[in-house]
Amino acid sequence: MARGKAVALLSGGLDSRLAVKMMVDQDIEVTAINFVTPFCTCTSQGCRSEARSAAALLGVPLKVVNNSHALLEAVRRPKYGHGRGLNPCLDCRILSFRKAAQHMEEIGATFIVTGEVVGQRPMSQRRNAMDIIEAESGLTGKVLRPLSAQHFPPTEPEIQGIVDREKLLSLSGRGRKEQMAMARDMGINDYPCPAGGCLLTDPGFASRLSELLEEFPDVTMPQVTLLKAGRHFRSSTGQWVIVPRDDLENRRLLNLSHALVAVVEAVDAVGPVAGVMALGEVDDTTLGEAAALVARYGQSRESDRVLVRAWAPDGSWERHFEAAPAHGARLAEELLKKVGIGS
Repeated sequence: MARGKAVALLSGGLDSRLAVKMMVDQDIEVTAINFVTPFCTCTSQGCRSEARSAAALLGVPLKVVNNSHALLEAVRRPKYGHGRGLNPCLDCRILSFRKAAQHMEEIGATFIVTGEVVGQRPMSQRRNAMDIIEAESGLTGKVLRPLSAQHFPPTEPEIQGIVDREKLLSLSGRGRKEQMAMARDMGINDYPCPAGGCLLTDPGFASRLSELLEEFPDVTMPQVTLLKAGRHFRSSTGQWVIVPRDDLENRRLLNLSHALVAVVEAVDAVGPVAGVMALGEVDDTTLGEAAALVARYGQSRESDRVLVRAWAPDGSWERHFEAAPAHGARLAEELLKKVGIGS
């Protein structure tokens, strides 16, 4: 019979896997929760896939929660500020803890488990920041960090004897050698994302997102997702042109075409399918420049002219015209020199 019931925040990375395994080994009934956002850089499949794999290997049920819209609002107006990029780390963690607390109450659990290690992350895992996050989420005394527990006062499950504090650790800092050794001993292998990652800390992505939020008052998650890949240009009139780098990005752009005002593609040549983001309608200058960029990055770049089709995702219009790859080559160099989002 289980000694207690907990909700564990499971990213799928090394630390959260170890924390869950430590609780399972203490006969705690664990339900994992994973938060989906468009900003994770853990793997090409994303943390959701890794969390599902980890939960299956550890033998615990998993609930996946999409935190994207709430996090985007925190990016806009963070109570506790940004890090070096647009990362509102404390606000993000508070959002996750609040959702975990709701799930805890729904399933009758009594505490939260995380893989956090004090001092590991410069913004959200400082000791005072951890205290703020607990207080803001209404979880003071209910957050157990098995890897770092000896640096904190005993939590409620430790005081109540649900969890044996003597079996908890005192890890700190950014190193992962001890965790990796533990993983070998516990038979935990093939763990991706040992340090995690967030696009909001990436200067290039943060610059793009900052411009998007400034330009589009009602920005959508598909528009945010479009920032993650492709070459990004500003047309001569300031409209946003995205040119995919490969077939995968081509498919992603087409799947998200409802977030665009125009799509531009070569009719008789293999190459990228460009997209235009703008408030209102796309202008003729931008269409012409997007067509030239499509011609330049396609497989007919040595041709004098390429036939191009431009169309509205809502089906309201379609146009055909010719574009010169040589013009696109000059244009790409010129637009990349402009200050702003870059490529």
